[in-house]
Amino acid sequence: MPQNTSTSTSSPTATTPTSKTLVCRVCEKGFSKAEHLRRHERCHTGSKPFVCKECRRPFARQDALTRHEKLHVRAANTKQAQANQSAVHVPSQAPPLDTLAWDTTRATAPEVASTSTSNNTWETSQAEQHSGLQHAGSDLDFTLIWPDSENLFQSIMACDTTDQWQMPLGALPFPPVVQDVNGMNFGSPNSFDDRGASIGAIPSGGSHQAVRDVTEMVTSSSSSVTAAIKATSITSVFLDECLHMFFVRFIPTFPILHRATFVFRECTHPLLLNAMALGSLYLGPKDSVSKGEALWRLAHTAIATSWQSLITHRGPYDACKGVQLLLTALLGQIYGALSKNRQIRTTSQVFRPLGFFWARHCGMLDCEPFPMESVPFPSASISEKENRWRTWVAREIQQRALLAYHILDGLVAQMSGDGASTRHVANPLILPSSEAAFDAGNVDEWITTMRSQRSEQPSFRLVFRSLFPPIGSFRPLDYQFSAFALRVVLEGLQSLVSDSDESDLAAVGVPGRSDVRRALAQVHETITMSIHLSAPERLEVLLRWHTICLDTMINSTILCRHVCSRYDITQHVSGGSRTIRPGFDMVKWVNTEDARRALLHAIAIQDIVEQLPRGRAHVIHMPSSLFSATTIYVVFSLAGVTNIHLPRTVVWQDALLSRADLNIGSDTIRSSTGSETRRFVEEGRTDSPPGMGAVRNLLYEMNSLQKLFRCLFSQWGIAHDMEEIIDQWITLCH
Repeated sequence: MPQNTSTSTSSPTATTPTSKTLVCRVCEKGFSKAEHLRRHERCHTGSKPFVCKECRRPFARQDALTRHEKLHVRAANTKQAQANQSAVHVPSQAPPLDTLAWDTTRATAPEVASTSTSNNTWETSQAEQHSGLQHAGSDLDFTLIWPDSENLFQSIMACDTTDQWQMPLGALPFPPVVQDVNGMNFGSPNSFDDRGASIGAIPSGGSHQAVRDVTEMVTSSSSSVTAAIKATSITSVFLDECLHMFFVRFIPTFPILHRATFVFRECTHPLLLNAMALGSLYLGPKDSVSKGEALWRLAHTAIATSWQSLITHRGPYDACKGVQLLLTALLGQIYGALSKNRQIRTTSQVFRPLGFFWARHCGMLDCEPFPMESVPFPSASISEKENRWRTWVAREIQQRALLAYHILDGLVAQMSGDGASTRHVANPLILPSSEAAFDAGNVDEWITTMRSQRSEQPSFRLVFRSLFPPIGSFRPLDYQFSAFALRVVLEGLQSLVSDSDESDLAAVGVPGRSDVRRALAQVHETITMSIHLSAPERLEVLLRWHTICLDTMINSTILCRHVCSRYDITQHVSGGSRTIRPGFDMVKWVNTEDARRALLHAIAIQDIVEQLPRGRAHVIHMPSSLFSATTIYVVFSLAGVTNIHLPRTVVWQDALLSRADLNIGSDTIRSSTGSETRRFVEEGRTDSPPGMGAVRNLLYEMNSLQKLFRCLFSQWGIAHDMEEIIDQWITLCH
């Protein structure tokens, strides 16, 4: 590469300051030192002249190579220490650094973060929860859990801008300008013909200036994002910790990536960045949030400017293109939807429908499921079994990414008070495989699990048809649902709830509230009868079930808007300014059956959250569920109803279905008309003697809920805005 380039005086159209006399020949950015220009030009050429003598890995910068070489030195010291202490057993899952090549498939991460099932989770601070990682992670910079985090870090930091992700000039609405070393423009038109009268009005060189201005705008935007990365002191160790926490904290509650076959090098950088941004939410240091936001912005810039190229990416085992783009968008929108940053939240909502469009464009809905007859026999060769396993994993990840998009779509629709982005009940995808198969740690375990499953799985479209039979039936569905599949079903029902307006008037062709409630009753039977669900999974699914049931009584999002509007409270949780229907009377509503049903579900939501073990106390629908419950509490409190005498036991069918809902198929429903739950709902009383039944003081419970939101701050930043509203509500009630 030449040591000198043309100066700004050689190009009359250059826009760089005169103090920066060295100009890049590609983007015309000015530099004051030749070494800075040479380093910048490597971003355009991809040149990496600095090569490690040990592993021959190239780097674009000398300081990056120096940091990398220190890893070899430390690894050699570690080897020597191990040789001197031959009696010490070294676990096979933690090999020395030099055995972990760039295409290492996985390194089993140590369980440095406890996943105990203690129910005292909410009394433990986030710093205490993460203290194990901080203590055990002191050697992470010596032997990273994910060694390729160092390379990702170097690729982020090596360039002045994210040039590899910028929009190519050919994608801009202007022709690219090619400039030689003397500043001469090649390919520029010498004149305009009569057909371009409006173009001809532009002064000579104006179009070229426009190209440079737009290019500078894209470059400046990318540079500001990269500068934010540098300003937050992100290191390869931080990236390593984030990816580790993503897999040990987030994935167990939202199983969409496969830990056992995860290959770092096969992932695009934006996907890794969004995974790390989510993982940063589970770290203890206070600056983790700002660092995570910087990673998210970098990934978002990549998607916004380069989705055209990302959508063509196809992994070695993928059935079609664009799977990683869908996963990247999914993780980014999960992060954004629950972020503390309101601009990020809005951006996430605006981009929400794109995932479904990209999936349809790439033909993901048309991909055939993995045939059961393709599951290899235990006697097959290792290479055949590995190849079939990874092919199945790729197909399963693609399917789960689409299903997860349905889950996120329903959740965001409910939180924002808007409709769904797609027709959930028309979902043609089949049920995902069991969690046992997806969690298999090796190929033989996977084969054993797969051969014990049903050969055929129904589609979600068929499941929804089963929930709305011509004649009412409340038998549990005869399908083997995982917790993940049940969440997809619930969000489909949530989309039907959102299709009804405040007057319970459903859109044409959409089931009414009574039909949806009967379907929810069937789902509850299915959940309670699913013996293969773990206790935390059952609680997580029931948490969302109660929230959707509550919304069949009254739209909790619009109810929140109504309360805030009436008492002049600013809220940033849901967009828009619509309030509930005119003439809504809180005092009158509190004395209705639907209000008491909603209250029972709100109390159940609080009880479930307090029961969840520490390792599972951060599912993505927890903030919205808790906020819906709190909204019901405040309405009762503002109406003067604070002490509630509850039934000693609750029959949830009676807490969900009114007598009007039971008209169809009532002969098939078990008799419970005389239950204490029904008397509480219909008459507002219980059979418990005074002082003997369960009693809740809603003002005290709101204080407890406020404390729960403060515990959610570090995981889901939207809890900050929710807690601010609750704090003002509590002040109103006292």
